[in-house]
Amino acid sequence: MSKDALANANYYFNRASKILGLTDDVAVQLRTPHREVKVECTVRMDDGSIGTFVGYRVQHDNARGPFKGGLRYHHEVDEQEVTALAQLMTWKTAVVGVPFGGAKGGIQVDTTKLSDDEMQRMTRRFVDGIYEVIGDKTDIPAPDMYTNSQVMAWIFDQYANYRGYTPGVVTGKPVELGGSLGRGSATGRGCLYACENLLESVGESMEGKRVIVQGFGNVGSWAARLFEEQGAKVVGIADISGGYYNPEGIDLNAAMKEVATDRSLEGFKGGERISGEAILVQDCDILIPAALGGVITKDVAKDVQAKIIVEGANGPTTPDADEVFEKRGVHVIPDIYANAGGVTVSYFEWAQNMQNFYWDEDRVNDELRRIMKKSWGELHGISKSRNIPLRMAAYVLGVGRVDQATSLRGV
Repeated sequence: MSKDALANANYYFNRASKILGLTDDVAVQLRTPHREVKVECTVRMDDGSIGTFVGYRVQHDNARGPFKGGLRYHHEVDEQEVTALAQLMTWKTAVVGVPFGGAKGGIQVDTTKLSDDEMQRMTRRFVDGIYEVIGDKTDIPAPDMYTNSQVMAWIFDQYANYRGYTPGVVTGKPVELGGSLGRGSATGRGCLYACENLLESVGESMEGKRVIVQGFGNVGSWAARLFEEQGAKVVGIADISGGYYNPEGIDLNAAMKEVATDRSLEGFKGGERISGEAILVQDCDILIPAALGGVITKDVAKDVQAKIIVEGANGPTTPDADEVFEKRGVHVIPDIYANAGGVTVSYFEWAQNMQNFYWDEDRVNDELRRIMKKSWGELHGISKSRNIPLRMAAYVLGVGRVDQATSLRGV
């Protein structure tokens, strides 16, 4: 998966570079990561044994501002995956115009096998290894897969041991520690705004649209609830335990209670039980892949029934699948725009931390809607004027902005 993720990221970047007319030396400069850090995280486990975990932080580009990107805890994390995701963050921040560069981090670990105390000790050791290269004006981590506001609180606290009270060193923190209202729902809400913008451009509304969400973590569960609030009907959900399909509609409150109790949908009875892969090809209007990358392959794409794909996850659609969707007239709202709500509200949180002035939630959501609307107008305009798919338009927009900033700063 990791090799594919990096190859896919480079594939889209190279295509955008050709459209923009970038020279080979400039393309290499923009594609090459600024810094890659790999650290050992050794902790005493609850049973007295020693656990050793490998952590990564890849800082891709800071031409437009401090490095910015999530931190994921997953057993498949490795250098290539983190490098690919860091590159995506560079283009993503540029697409929505927030003044950050791109970074990503992760620890190779199965969090289901750790207690909360073990997770905390591992997180603090990771900060010990990277504190010299992060900071509120240098590199600002945030939550990603299997990390959350509590993990960010531990990072904030451990970093304070070295640099003092610095709330802007991480975003996605608890509100009590300087986090922003609206940050938890931000990525899912950004997916909603992105989809609403597309629907408006083709003269349709959200009312009555049937939605399937693959991945029922933070992004997927919020997206499901928010789409439903706007008149859509969620007919399928999935997580690590499998897929659940009900054409009459999923009871999202019951699904949320199941996850809160058992940490997965394992015991959920509100839909026909199918595989997590099969949920992707069930009958619906809008499909939101919000789990892992690379899940929609060429073979899967042939059977997808949705007419709109909203990429809540990073890199869920392979380049071969993109070609299938393009030929079939399926609208794919690309990850570097669709799920940019998280980094956008992280920017709001960082700005609030730096000013020590905090916003109410309505302002956060209104500002997010404004930025997603403005960015949509820009990338949709490029798509139309150059006659290219939305994904390539987003890459042309993002890579072009980073190229411009890099050129202005000089070699």
